[in-house]
Amino acid sequence: MTASPDTSDHPVIGLDEVVHQRVRLGILAIGHEARRVEFGYLRDQLDLTAGNLSKHLSVLEAAGLIDIEKGYEGKRGRTWVTLTPAGDAALAAEISRLKVLIARVEEKT
Repeated sequence: MTASPDTSDHPVIGLDEVVHQRVRLGILAIGHEARRVEFGYLRDQLDLTAGNLSKHLSVLEAAGLIDIEKGYEGKRGRTWVTLTPAGDAALAAEISRLKVLIARVEEKT
């Protein structure tokens, strides 16, 4: 019989449900790298449909993690995504938690 580990301080407890989802984490990571990223680029890089990407962007915008700007480039309508300071902080916090989790897993191998 093995002892049950104390999970009250386990690193997964601090993961942010809004940020941690694969697509949303990808949006934040790409947005952090690019600072301002076009909708089509995100759609292509994350291999999503426009509708699926729109839903994820709505979640992030509602959480205050991104700003969405609509405009035109020539005659074509465009949508750009920019991380807010809260989005940058949320991404940094998530990465920090993941590093703790990785270190914990690696020390057990």
